[in-house]
Amino acid sequence: MLSDFRYFVVALLLFSMAGCSSVARAPGPEAQEAAKRLSSDIVSYRNGVDKVKARQDASVLVRGANLFAQVYEKVRVHYVRDIDDEALIEAATQEIRKRHPEPQAAEDKELVEAAIHGMLGSLDNYSSYLDKKHLKALREQTRGRFGGLGIEVRKGDTYIDIVAPIDGTPAQRAGLKSGDHIVKADGKSLKDALLRDAVLLLRGAPGSDVTLSIQRGEKAPFDVTITRAIINVASVRWRAEGDIGYLRITSFSERVGDDVASSVMSLKTAIGSRMRGIVLDLRNNPGGLLDQSIAVSDVFLDDGRIVSTRERHYEQHYSATKGDLTDGLPMVVLINNGSASAAEIVAGALRDHHRATLIGTKSFGKGTVQTILPLSSTDAVKLTTAIYLTPSGVSVEGGIAPDHTVELDEEREGDEQLERALQLLSAQTVSAPTGVISR
Repeated sequence: MLSDFRYFVVALLLFSMAGCSSVARAPGPEAQEAAKRLSSDIVSYRNGVDKVKARQDASVLVRGANLFAQVYEKVRVHYVRDIDDEALIEAATQEIRKRHPEPQAAEDKELVEAAIHGMLGSLDNYSSYLDKKHLKALREQTRGRFGGLGIEVRKGDTYIDIVAPIDGTPAQRAGLKSGDHIVKADGKSLKDALLRDAVLLLRGAPGSDVTLSIQRGEKAPFDVTITRAIINVASVRWRAEGDIGYLRITSFSERVGDDVASSVMSLKTAIGSRMRGIVLDLRNNPGGLLDQSIAVSDVFLDDGRIVSTRERHYEQHYSATKGDLTDGLPMVVLINNGSASAAEIVAGALRDHHRATLIGTKSFGKGTVQTILPLSSTDAVKLTTAIYLTPSGVSVEGGIAPDHTVELDEEREGDEQLERALQLLSAQTVSAPTGVISR
């Protein structure tokens, strides 16, 4: 397989870097035939001629058709499920007509790119084409420092949905919440917008403002003006809550596994032998790198499977290495509907191994793997290539339900979920040596 990035999310969502090859092999005969069909369909649409006749007369590819062939090849070879070739072509031509009702005014390249977006969009809400600027933006995000608002987003059924705001960012301070729909940005409708274009629209120069129109539940849309900033994601924070350690992971960017291991050691030093347990807070954590979710899980596990990824033709399993840095201390993991992807891998692994009790509300429920497949040195396809499964073989699609459901009361001060976790750990009703609180 080509070296890749793996991205599990939400708009943003979960992947592990491995570098991009600048050389892509020539598309196979099926992909070349698909490019010819697309070219003839474009000719037919632009000139108003019969589609069948256009296909019979087609002798050259329209500009950009080779790019379509490359993307088509990636889908046929790597997509997580078998696909219907006819359905791909149909989705491509429909998107051309939707985005370019006057084809004579559009260049060939624009029509081909619309076809690519239509084909990938027909697969799921996470697969997309990334040109140079979009690929750069994605790389910046995984490195934990970028300019913008500090929200993780995904493409919803109609608008752009917020998976979770990132702690300490303008989006969080403005009160944006998981599940909010972004209807407009600076007056520009995001209805049926491509996720990659919406992300660039939300980003901008630090210090500049953007006004978002937000739909929350059944309430009428309301406007929020937010000042963009450089987003330096402090992915891991820790503190002592008396004789209990508290660890907060906001996203799974690079080196999070090392940071968690270091934080555990700092907690053990700060609290000492009287430490009675650990709270791992994964609320509003939208995910990130697969390898970092494995590394974090490994900090708290002594052995056993952490996660499996199931591709179209085979499975891959990732297991813990010897050594639990907490020596089996009781654990509570906090989750909510903003806990997605990599966060769900960690929560699922710790619960399946009877290593932790989950408190909060049901998680987001994203159980697919996206891989960045390079087309050249400057562009790529983000494609759903696998589903991931918890150690017990269960997909998290639909979300992980907590062991103890605790809703947050917005009218009440304090954090009921954290308070419940501290109470359970302090009570020490723990089933030794698993670290799972009795319930």
